[in-house]
Amino acid sequence: MDQRRAAVLRSRSATTPVADNEVAGPVWARCGNEGSVLTTTSISRRSVIIGGVTGLAAVTTSACSGGESAAPGGAAETGPLQFFLSGDANQGGGFAAMAARYQQETGVTVEIIDVANDDLKTRLRNAAQADSLPALARVGAVDPVWSGAVVDLAEIQTAHGVDPRLSAVEEDGTVLSLPTDLTAVGMYLNKTLWDEAGVEYPTGPQGSWTWDEFVAAAREVKDAGARFGLVIDASSHRLKSFLYEFGSTLFQPGPDGTFTTNEATRTALEYFYDLNDDEFMPRSVWLSQADGNALFKSGDVAAYYSGSWQIADFSENITDFEWVSVVAPSQPVRAVQYGNAASIVVFEGEQEEAATEFVNWLFTKENYQELATTSGFLPTVSGVDVDYGENSEAFDLYNAEIEASAPIVAEIKALELSWEVQGLATEGDPLRDEVVKYLNDQQTVDECIANVNALMTEAFSA
Repeated sequence: MDQRRAAVLRSRSATTPVADNEVAGPVWARCGNEGSVLTTTSISRRSVIIGGVTGLAAVTTSACSGGESAAPGGAAETGPLQFFLSGDANQGGGFAAMAARYQQETGVTVEIIDVANDDLKTRLRNAAQADSLPALARVGAVDPVWSGAVVDLAEIQTAHGVDPRLSAVEEDGTVLSLPTDLTAVGMYLNKTLWDEAGVEYPTGPQGSWTWDEFVAAAREVKDAGARFGLVIDASSHRLKSFLYEFGSTLFQPGPDGTFTTNEATRTALEYFYDLNDDEFMPRSVWLSQADGNALFKSGDVAAYYSGSWQIADFSENITDFEWVSVVAPSQPVRAVQYGNAASIVVFEGEQEEAATEFVNWLFTKENYQELATTSGFLPTVSGVDVDYGENSEAFDLYNAEIEASAPIVAEIKALELSWEVQGLATEGDPLRDEVVKYLNDQQTVDECIANVNALMTEAFSA
């Protein structure tokens, strides 16, 4: 066990020695009418409840005879299961709805704590340092500050067919997190502007166009009256997708740990620079943090390169023009950046068994399907048929784009998850930050690439 993990475990159990794969803790059992009896036991980190018949259920049953077990993991005695997350209300309230249903079915209360996205990481770090982590959380990434204090979710992943490509997994197979939903980069068009200009565009997942073809078509729409031809979010997530589509291998370590990239990255960055001319694309989005979403919703932009998470917002809030999702351009590679929008983790402690049972319940096919339908998720559970209603075509397109994406996307995602598990990260966002300098004429494209390689090497190969 590495020093980081050992330190976290020591901070959480200062008085009780534990083995590397165990967490010591109290277990409550209810014995007949005699009240609650505290029994001390040591629960393996790998003892994950599947169906509520192993782990703690067996422990509490053996604590007394003829009695009735309490709520899983002592939930009834220790209060509701606090579930930290961000943005549930903006995604249809799916987790809140599932928590309410779980309470009705089991009597266990799951308290949704919806924290502002910018505050969630800090909130959990502070909780870890104060030894007051919630029962579970939905996070953007596993944080080394608390990664040593999470429950292994491998059995749930296997039992319910949760996409293993998007979980944070240690070398020994310990699954630290489960992806709740996918996101993918994609292209939106202001259909009204395109139709009024009489400009054609590909429809459905079988359609295709190159970036050259897209730009030529979008310029026609702009010339017909649109303010801009394209807006692209100022995000490395979107930029990675753009680079892949030009054949970039992105930035990867060689045998000696030094990061490099291929010539296609240079070609793509030069192309991106030319697009940001304040005529076809507004420079303010990348250089002044203007809101691409707001610009597109104004109705004056022909196209928006963003992602699947926009569908719910557009469906509800765009009322004065028609919009449509279309395949992303390929030059010549078909690839969109995709990944886990967020992942669930369960924290060790006296509520871990109850929290794990809730996660197991949540990822069963029927329940996860309801969650994905309510929240408009691209699913991470195999065999789930999500009803997207009037947005079915848009979501179906994203699912098709993910399936058709070049293998490089999954390879880089696996590499990034391995860094996450090791607790490695960069300072800031090297790709975005260095490209901003390039767009602002503070450095050349070659200097931009060299700086990204150097920063990645420093962060991940030290």
